[in-house]
Amino acid sequence: MNDPVTERNANFSERSFAALQRCLPTRLISCLIFKLTRIRIAWFKNAVIRWFMKAFNVSLDEAEHPSPEDYEHFNAFFTRALREGARPADPSPEAFLSPVDGTVSQLGIIDNDRIFQAKGHHYTAAELLGNDALAAPFRDGHFCTIYLAPYNYHRIHMPIAGSLEEYALVPGRLFSVNPATARAMPNLFARNERVVTIFQTQAGPMAMVLVGALNVGSMETVWAGQITPPHRRSGVVRWTPEHETKLQRAEEMGRFNMGSTVILLSAPGALNWSETLGPGSVVQMGQSIGTLVSEAQSPANP
Repeated sequence: MNDPVTERNANFSERSFAALQRCLPTRLISCLIFKLTRIRIAWFKNAVIRWFMKAFNVSLDEAEHPSPEDYEHFNAFFTRALREGARPADPSPEAFLSPVDGTVSQLGIIDNDRIFQAKGHHYTAAELLGNDALAAPFRDGHFCTIYLAPYNYHRIHMPIAGSLEEYALVPGRLFSVNPATARAMPNLFARNERVVTIFQTQAGPMAMVLVGALNVGSMETVWAGQITPPHRRSGVVRWTPEHETKLQRAEEMGRFNMGSTVILLSAPGALNWSETLGPGSVVQMGQSIGTLVSEAQSPANP
């Protein structure tokens, strides 16, 4: 049983941290981090990389380049590629893959339009995607929120094959997305700046939302390159791809330049989440986190 005094103190600490962030110049801080992480002075970037590896217990055993000296700057190290075979995709054709290395924050069913964030907090799919029409196919569908810690691999891959229909930059703040802030700040993921991507897949529509955060100086995709910065203060920007963009299962689709959160949305009846997963489950890119419903039952194939 939780100690009520300890729990109250923890809640006060989390609320205080969330309140502090509201006062911080989060865009300015993130822009400074963006510049610092691209400094190419050898002694500086090597020292920062080695400090980071020690502070966060990061190993380069699975990296394509195994030495700090191999990276032109800190961001190249942070977004490092893995060596071939380090993350084999689950071979089952019905497997819905984790797009990232990280920790499951929440997953489950979207309640009409409401998505569970943390105890006492929800937000809507329309708020998250920045558009009511984009959210409509996901009513009563499925969601999974995965948090990437600083020590995680920070490239993002496809859970299943898909064809890009549109993508958008939704402006917002750059609050931390760590679990403490998620518990303390209402509508966190719908407040923060985010890149929304909509794919058509064998299981119907799928949304992958890249949520920006404090110190996340940039988000990018393989088809558009760097989408942010610049950090917009208002006005959703939507694009349709100029050329047909199809990505295969487990193929890279984007990356965080510094860490954050990915939120997956799928249509109702499209898949079943793995029974072994829950809040706090550690996942790796390529492992199965759900099972696709057969095409005969899929919303895309009524």
